[in-house]
Amino acid sequence: MTRNSDPCPKSAVSHGVGFAGIAGLGLWTMVARHYGMDGVHAGFAAVVACGVPMVLWSLLVDKVHRNPSTGIDWSAPARPVRAILDISLVKIAGLWATWLAIAIFYCLARWYWQGNYRHSMDLFAWAAPGLLLLSIPYVIWLDRRLIDPKDASYAFGQWVIGGAAGQADRVQVAHHARAWAVKGFFLAFMVSIVPGNFASVIDWSLNRAIDNPVALAGFLIAIMFMIDVCMATVGYMLTFKPLDSHIRTANPFLSGWLAALICYPPFVLMGGGGPLDYHAGGAEWDVWTQGSTALQWVLGVVLVVLTALYAWATVAFGLRFSNLTHRGILTHGPYRWTRHPAYLSKNLFWWFSALPFLTVSHSVTDMVRNCAMLAATNAVYYWRARTEEKHLSTDPDYRAYSDWMERNGPIPRLLAWIIGRRREDAPQPAE
Repeated sequence: MTRNSDPCPKSAVSHGVGFAGIAGLGLWTMVARHYGMDGVHAGFAAVVACGVPMVLWSLLVDKVHRNPSTGIDWSAPARPVRAILDISLVKIAGLWATWLAIAIFYCLARWYWQGNYRHSMDLFAWAAPGLLLLSIPYVIWLDRRLIDPKDASYAFGQWVIGGAAGQADRVQVAHHARAWAVKGFFLAFMVSIVPGNFASVIDWSLNRAIDNPVALAGFLIAIMFMIDVCMATVGYMLTFKPLDSHIRTANPFLSGWLAALICYPPFVLMGGGGPLDYHAGGAEWDVWTQGSTALQWVLGVVLVVLTALYAWATVAFGLRFSNLTHRGILTHGPYRWTRHPAYLSKNLFWWFSALPFLTVSHSVTDMVRNCAMLAATNAVYYWRARTEEKHLSTDPDYRAYSDWMERNGPIPRLLAWIIGRRREDAPQPAE
């Protein structure tokens, strides 16, 4: 079967939007390094520098605002304000109630007032008055142009008001709640780690990295993580229908939420001292490669490549990165190789960086335990992948992509060959 006879389904995101974000982020990073700007505000400015070019590319080049999936009809005359004002007020009430619920959760959860999470709380407190005011004209402006303004936000507003609670679409109410739960939980985490990741790149001394493979690998890995964090933060912030980056659905399966949440603070199981901590009595790769420059170069290159693949998987999302959500199906970049390039590269990175089969404690027990715990961590990410596939498989576009990947994807075909699956068993394209 030739590539032309079995083309890959079209991706919901173009290559250009992610590269535009990298260009903006790279330019700001060079300016910040030149002037030594490594503070919290410089870190948040990096998110802006990353996001603005992506928004401009999406609107001016990709023209995503005209996609049918936005639910907006730009060709029709805008409705009069009086025709949609009642609907808009209900949606604004639901939106403000949603933000209030998230604020209460932040206040009750003590971890949000410790460590780096204070960056998130400070930013949200600063932005809150402006968001409350801007939400009014935005909702009214959008409702004048939406084909059907009575969406999930409207259903949630009905439910909040109470007088129309019996008329509220409970399915839509649940969708709204899940979508904002995702955004509220993960955005706070992403914002909390932005300043540190940005400062790690700004403060790095290139002089000590040029002739040192370990230091050079560390610097390049820091850059990749900065790109990943800034891109992902933009994705969580910009969930807007005019950008076609809104959340279509949030994962409705409890297993999907459990698999994702145990990978993030405060529920993370893989952290130091956690049930799946795989570092007991161990050391990182730079310890085991001391005295062998050649081995340091080889292993450093492997780790940098894996981190680059991980960051590329985030860049490919453009404005749409988010856990536990469906915001359009990606089929380009590393997603032409495997359905889960970020998980695959991340888990391989951990094996090559931690080398859990080596221990400074010289304990066989530590070695066996570390390998077992890292394998269990890999199993958690496999579980996450499966729950995401279960969620996305409700979309026929994802099913078409998944079937194409089984037939053409290098990683699925390699795995099929390894386990002895016959090529003929792969789903065949429709005639």
